[in-house]
Amino acid sequence: MINANKLKLIKIFLKKNLIENYKIKEIQGDASFRKYFRIYYKKVSYILAFAEKEKKSNILNYVLINKFLITKGINSPRVIDYNFKNGLALLEDFGDKTYLQLINKSKNKFKIYKSLIRYLVKLQSIKVEQNIFRFKKYNFKILKKEIDLFFIWYLPHVLKIRTNPKILKLRRLLLSILKNNFIKNSYFVHRDFHISNLMAYRSGSQNKIGVIDSQDALIGSKAYDVVSIIDDVRIKTDFNLKQKLFNFYLSLVTREKNFNIKQFKKEFSILSVQRAMKIIGIFSRLFKRDKKNRYLKLIPYTWTILNKRLEEPMFNEVRVIINKEIKKRIKNGNR
Repeated sequence: MINANKLKLIKIFLKKNLIENYKIKEIQGDASFRKYFRIYYKKVSYILAFAEKEKKSNILNYVLINKFLITKGINSPRVIDYNFKNGLALLEDFGDKTYLQLINKSKNKFKIYKSLIRYLVKLQSIKVEQNIFRFKKYNFKILKKEIDLFFIWYLPHVLKIRTNPKILKLRRLLLSILKNNFIKNSYFVHRDFHISNLMAYRSGSQNKIGVIDSQDALIGSKAYDVVSIIDDVRIKTDFNLKQKLFNFYLSLVTREKNFNIKQFKKEFSILSVQRAMKIIGIFSRLFKRDKKNRYLKLIPYTWTILNKRLEEPMFNEVRVIINKEIKKRIKNGNR
């Protein structure tokens, strides 16, 4: 239910765009503080994004990054109007068909994923310029802040594990791996390139891939968005498919000048572990702080992915501590 104050703000905003006598319907949003509405006006529909917190960074970042992507030939929703003071943005509507829906129904998941990975390679090939939007770099400070979500929210609030010398050692080991292995900060990183943020829509006679929720984009490693789509925690895929997708991606990029396959594989391994732990931390925060319980059910599969990625030799000590200090608590019924 939309409260009266929000409706008033929306009405004034839409009237400015000559949109009156419309129908409005709230649609399922993401894990952020934004709410989304579909506006039906005459024979056209729009998406209205409403940021209740961090309005300027949420809306202004979204607007500027979308404009940047569109200038680079990436299918991102056109911004019709925005008001970052009130946290409002009116966007082109790509419809409601995500690639999550398509892949769930498909008998040939690999074929669909291949088209998405080709599009990711296109996204990574764009030249990142700082004149439209000042992109931050995915540096150690940001990676550290993200992996700390696991220790701040998951261990104490979900597993009820208090900080102890072994947990402190686990964190030190992980931070050491992050700090001592160079992560290239050269490429556009969407930061949430998974199949719920990829839309299947038609433009004229063409089927197209649309990219949404780009407001958190940074400059970082090629590997991060590859991890995002291959190790997507919202859909269960077997590790044979994951490996096929990884190999397919490599087949497209190894032709590039100066591509270092050994370096890329190392970055993929590190970021896959970092991202899985970050996600477990975020889902735990959504449960504890924001009272959004539905994300807890995704944690077990995230652990399945994390366990697989921890098999790399560089994580031997990390794996030993997790097995001894954390796995036993999970086996006892906690997640």
